[in-house]
Amino acid sequence: MAQTNINIRIDEATKTAFEKFCNEIGLSLSAAFNIYAKTVVREHRIPFELSINEPNEVTKAAMREAEYIVAHPDEYKRYSSVDEMFKDVLGEDD
Repeated sequence: MAQTNINIRIDEATKTAFEKFCNEIGLSLSAAFNIYAKTVVREHRIPFELSINEPNEVTKAAMREAEYIVAHPDEYKRYSSVDEMFKDVLGEDD
């Protein structure tokens, strides 16, 4: 099949971010656009199904907090079982 070139105008920040994404999933920009074009032609729709699972800011904050807790075990109470934790939280004695 004969090949042809396409010129696409895109802002630099979007191109950089798109190129970074493509590199992370092991594709070149050309391969990604080819996949996109072939899928549009085959399915007769705009496909936006490839993604990176990037946590939102709330999740990132929770992950940082969990990492801090693990790194500072003396600052937080530890339990050896869920039962032990519930007894302490509910103020129950054995």
